[in-house]
Amino acid sequence: MLRFMSTLTDLTEGVDRLMPRAQADLTTLVAFPSVHIAPDQRAACADAASWVADAFAEVGVPCESITTSDGSIAVVGHRPGPAGSPTVLLYSHHDVQPAGDTALWHSDAFTLTERDGRWYGRGTADCKGNVIAHLTALRAIGDDLACGIRVVIEGSEEAGGEGLDHLARERPELFDADMILIGDTGNVAVGTPTLTTSLRGVVNVKVTVSTLGSDVHSGQFGGAAPDALAALVAGLASLRDAEGNTTIDGLDAGQTWTGAPYDPDVFRTDATILDGVDIIGSGAPADMVWARPAITVIGLDAPRTSEAAAAIVPTAAAMLNLRVPPGMDPAIALDALIRHLQAHIPWHAQVVVEPEATGAPFAADTSGPGYRALSEAMEQAYGAPVAHSGQGGSIPLCTVLSEICPRAEIALLGVEEPRCRIHAPNESVDPTEIARTALSEALFLRSFGTR
Repeated sequence: MLRFMSTLTDLTEGVDRLMPRAQADLTTLVAFPSVHIAPDQRAACADAASWVADAFAEVGVPCESITTSDGSIAVVGHRPGPAGSPTVLLYSHHDVQPAGDTALWHSDAFTLTERDGRWYGRGTADCKGNVIAHLTALRAIGDDLACGIRVVIEGSEEAGGEGLDHLARERPELFDADMILIGDTGNVAVGTPTLTTSLRGVVNVKVTVSTLGSDVHSGQFGGAAPDALAALVAGLASLRDAEGNTTIDGLDAGQTWTGAPYDPDVFRTDATILDGVDIIGSGAPADMVWARPAITVIGLDAPRTSEAAAAIVPTAAAMLNLRVPPGMDPAIALDALIRHLQAHIPWHAQVVVEPEATGAPFAADTSGPGYRALSEAMEQAYGAPVAHSGQGGSIPLCTVLSEICPRAEIALLGVEEPRCRIHAPNESVDPTEIARTALSEALFLRSFGTR
């Protein structure tokens, strides 16, 4: 126990000394506008990957940059551990979401800016902050590793990660590990150590409704000529009931979450729900966002109000995002969604449903020695018990990794928490979350496999 407390003290002091370096490195990494889906930012993506590869090589994990099938660059490295020791894979991604409307940012999206104790900028939390946490943990340990290290830093996670999925299946030896730490989630609140044990899968479709050969005058033909936009709206309305529950024919939407609850008042704040507006659904917030399917209209093709004419709309389209809970097959969910739309869009309108993306849900096995050791390390780092949380988002790579490396335990953790506002304007990270995530990993990597 005395030796362990000495290790905790030494690593805590070491991580604290490294935080100015962490801020400087994150400043450099955020400055690369590495948006994979933007063709004009491919050079920035390559520069970010090069910086990441050099940074991990500097801390003793030699890396190579691999251009994957979707054109993204994955950084992959390996440092063997002591003979007979287990191997831990550290994952994160260096690509980011687009900045969006720059007018909504209070500071430049790609310039790390410190404000009110937080560090602002695109990718500070999702997911460059997690890259820096991995690096800080390895710097704090130095050569005192109890295990081998693999590094996988993806370049197109925000675009679906197709390239890394293909690489994993083509070269599974690059991902071979006993424990995989997915640095792409975070805590339910600042200072509350959290392991994400459940991820919903995803099904995206575009539905297009056509009723007329062209726009026609609403005064001359309105009342008998079918309105494509109205038909689409009717179909979309059938996807939820009056309480807000998802109601896709053939999909069970009554599951319950058995882990840590999500306080409704906290959820209301985290989700920025306006005063007087309801939290939707018949279940508790944790049921609705972690355990049940959820359909969201994420895009709509229709005339802008500023450009509206007195004409009946002949064609309208919507992009739908369906989140699929563990235990539900996304292929079955996709078929159910297509059949539902075809059945509920009225007037025998012509309906075309185009699948855009699918990803499987994931549920972690928390019973293994890696989880026990990681939970102990996190409790020591934070001075608090570990919570188990769900995640409404999707990381399809987890399912791929569980298939190609079935012996590996997969744990999800990281620097993200609700105040980070990932994917939104003014994304930020609390630097104490980087420090405590790094400390948790350092404690784990120094001891895993020695007991």
